[in-house]
Amino acid sequence: MKIGIFSDVHSNIEALEAVMAAYKELDVEFDMYVCLGDVVGYGADPNACCDIVREVAEYTILGNHDAAVCGRMNYAFYYDAARNALDWHANQLREEHHEWLKTLPYKQDWENVSFCHGSPVNLQDFEYVFNVHQASQLIPHWDELKDVTFIGHSHLTKSFGLHKDEGVHELEPPTLKFEKDRKYIVTVGSVGQPRDNDNRACFGVFDTDEMTFQYHRVEYDIRSAAKKIFESDLSSDFAKRLFFGI
Repeated sequence: MKIGIFSDVHSNIEALEAVMAAYKELDVEFDMYVCLGDVVGYGADPNACCDIVREVAEYTILGNHDAAVCGRMNYAFYYDAARNALDWHANQLREEHHEWLKTLPYKQDWENVSFCHGSPVNLQDFEYVFNVHQASQLIPHWDELKDVTFIGHSHLTKSFGLHKDEGVHELEPPTLKFEKDRKYIVTVGSVGQPRDNDNRACFGVFDTDEMTFQYHRVEYDIRSAAKKIFESDLSSDFAKRLFFGI
């Protein structure tokens, strides 16, 4: 099977449309698509992004921004610009999308893999896993982990192989190969707001027969996405960072 996996769209319709077009250009017949959360937040087009994700994704996971916007978490501790953005998105979002976000799961297990937004432990805390130390903290939970856990949240492409005796090693993109005696945490990057110093939208392909994951990048109309943010009540920083991938 071929599974298209993407995450952290963050209301960036230009990036999401580019990713959907890029999937089609791969000339691969996909069995399903999975979105790992944060459909909303930061960008200017929450409704349009929800429309597309609801149409294409077999599974969509709840992200922290999704949870905040639909009233499933308290975001009073967020910094001002992020908190204001969440308020703005909550007001912009159509009621049908609010109700949809309220139904999304924190985690979805499927065969030998798991899909979640952040760490697969303490799911409602949306903890990060973007360095070896954080990945090492998952080894005591070995028996709870599926063979591969796909996550988003950090907007990075940091991924790790876990071994009970040998510890953790970081994997090198763009192609990851999964071995039977290890477990894996794979961060799939961000569609709408990459933060790995590459401003192109990021998405991936999981091949369940070959047990590989392939990262892909695609350019999109950053100027148009940024212009909408500049013209809204959202922080201009959310637009500026799109140009730099940070």
